[in-house]
Amino acid sequence: MEQRKKAANNERATKVILVATVLSGLLAAGLGGVLYAGDRTPSVLLRPDDPEIVANGKRVYTDQCAACHGDKLQGEPDWRGTNEDGRLRAPPHDETGHTWHHADELLFGITKFGLAEIANRPSYETDMPVFKDILSDEDIIAALSFIKSTWPDRIRQMHDQRNAQK
Repeated sequence: MEQRKKAANNERATKVILVATVLSGLLAAGLGGVLYAGDRTPSVLLRPDDPEIVANGKRVYTDQCAACHGDKLQGEPDWRGTNEDGRLRAPPHDETGHTWHHADELLFGITKFGLAEIANRPSYETDMPVFKDILSDEDIIAALSFIKSTWPDRIRQMHDQRNAQK
């Protein structure tokens, strides 16, 4: 009888330890996910009405983006097609392109980490560099804020609505 009680107590203790371990693991994974997501997403999103940020963004855009996306944000000719390597050409960032179709966080993520990582497609090839080791988060936000500052009010309002849907 005494052995059965010990066995039952051991079984209960094992279950408690197992449940505690699983819950601890889930909690750690959840916190890790939150911290990781926090690392990936800027706390301040685009600020197209801030003249200082837009001026910095214009400088960053000119230095880092204009060679491919154009000095007037016009993109490459025939931007919907592919280049000789089979990669998509650089799209325009003005109102004729699709940049404004994407929420701030996605634009930031694509710029910082690259489309292959954001879309979880490691084999995706693009000519666009990953800027995580080139630009600070503030510079990425500034460049994107500059781009948005050039859009007509109607496009900016649609983009703001896109951000509100997230």
